[in-house]
Amino acid sequence: MSELDELQQLIESKKDSDPSLSYTAKLFSQGIEEIQKKFGEESIELIIASNQDNKKNVINESADVLYHLLVLLSEKSVTLKEVISELERRSGMSGLEEKASRNK
Repeated sequence: MSELDELQQLIESKKDSDPSLSYTAKLFSQGIEEIQKKFGEESIELIIASNQDNKKNVINESADVLYHLLVLLSEKSVTLKEVISELERRSGMSGLEEKASRNK
């Protein structure tokens, strides 16, 4: 089991936890709009960090993006396995080819 799988399981286990004791539970209690907002904020922070010459900041912000992505996926009942299956389906296909196939 990968670290991301373990993190996804931990996130799932926090869904019904006390929001005053868990940041993850607090996010879930605030609903999809707050989760989307946090994911967006972390994505922007990663973009900003990538424009600076500080690898540690890029690593930290990337971790935040991955965490918030997993919370968002969990809220939408999407598993990491489903996302990986989609990436595997696209493997060997050019990005242009894959994008064109979505419009059909």
